[in-house]
Amino acid sequence: MTRTLIRARLLSFLREPHGPDDTASFRYIEDGALLIDGGMIRAMGEFSQINAPDATVIDHRPHLVLPGFIDTHLHFPQTQVIASWAAELLDWLSDYTFPEETRYSDPALCAHMASAFLDRLADHGTTTAVAYASVHAASADALFAEALKRDMRLITGKVLMDRNAPDALCDTAQSGYDDSKALIARWHGKGRLSYAITPRFAITSTPDQMTAAQALAVEHPDCYIQTHLSENHAEIALSCQLYPEAVDYTDIYARYGLLGPKSLLGHAIHLSEREIGVLADAGAKPVFCPTSNLFLGSGLFDDAKLRAAGLVNAIASDIGGGTSYSMLQTLAEGYKVLQLQRQRLHPFRAFHWITRGNAMALGLEDRIGTLDAGTEADFVVLNARATPAMAQRMERATTLTEELFALQVMGDDRAIEQTYVAGQPRKAG
Repeated sequence: MTRTLIRARLLSFLREPHGPDDTASFRYIEDGALLIDGGMIRAMGEFSQINAPDATVIDHRPHLVLPGFIDTHLHFPQTQVIASWAAELLDWLSDYTFPEETRYSDPALCAHMASAFLDRLADHGTTTAVAYASVHAASADALFAEALKRDMRLITGKVLMDRNAPDALCDTAQSGYDDSKALIARWHGKGRLSYAITPRFAITSTPDQMTAAQALAVEHPDCYIQTHLSENHAEIALSCQLYPEAVDYTDIYARYGLLGPKSLLGHAIHLSEREIGVLADAGAKPVFCPTSNLFLGSGLFDDAKLRAAGLVNAIASDIGGGTSYSMLQTLAEGYKVLQLQRQRLHPFRAFHWITRGNAMALGLEDRIGTLDAGTEADFVVLNARATPAMAQRMERATTLTEELFALQVMGDDRAIEQTYVAGQPRKAG
């Protein structure tokens, strides 16, 4: 395989920035190079100091190369119901999501949509995704197969859902366990793939199914767990009504052993002090989904409060309740959500969050999320002058901070010059 030398301005974070002046938290190289071989970064440094005469040079100057973006919560079967009008979360699920997900019983549709889904992620600079499939095993099979073909890092799982949904979308506690077990055996650890045990949320799983999910988690402790928590007041009330023995919504998952360092909890907006303490003790990972929280009117994620309790928060697009595949747009809306609470999202922390920060939430910071030698060659080439409006703004930009903030606020897929997955260019558009 041909070795490649990527020449560009390079930015990679060493730790989470502590503030606007924390320039020691990242490495920025004005004329840098990445040596890529076998899907891995073999060297990172000044272009003049990397000796690789046999490598093919790809010059992306004057653009900026960062680690590929990591999206920690999105829904594969919902890509064709983005921008569907509804009053709030539960209406949106019943009116759009459930009818749409019913279509994913068709393996041919699943295969077609898996290719389109991963194309859209690459177009927007996302190189690692944590996705929900539908209740159908075929949907998870199709998504895993397409990601394997692309050598993409992907975490997914079939949804477990045995009540409060259309019959065509319901499994049983036993069939959900059996299908998940078979999918784990077939895909988990193959290439760059990992399985996520996926009870959709407490409303759509019976106690028997939650017990089955717990059994899967015990039998496969290296798998992730993904579900939803405290997105919406009506959801919380119904969950607690269905599990009256639980102290609160978080306690439902705690009682079934579903909270731990590999648990990714979408939304986590309306949490009591007790719940925050439980999540912190378990090391579970709340996932901030700003575009969907605003679109569905669900509430404002209190990043500072959760962080002060010791939690590691991830951030995600939440397609299709979320309104953009772009992690840049996710940061733009996240900035506004936090501004409303007098919390400041500086661009250094923002770009750390969607790269190394999300990698830390997944326990994968030694593999993805940086440009360090020895890590997987997932990276994105960013153009802060991609549109006339951005170019006009950049005429007055004089610092890296200003460039990053312009990308954070004004950027979308047009700002993605190229996306590399395992060292291969993958942007379809």
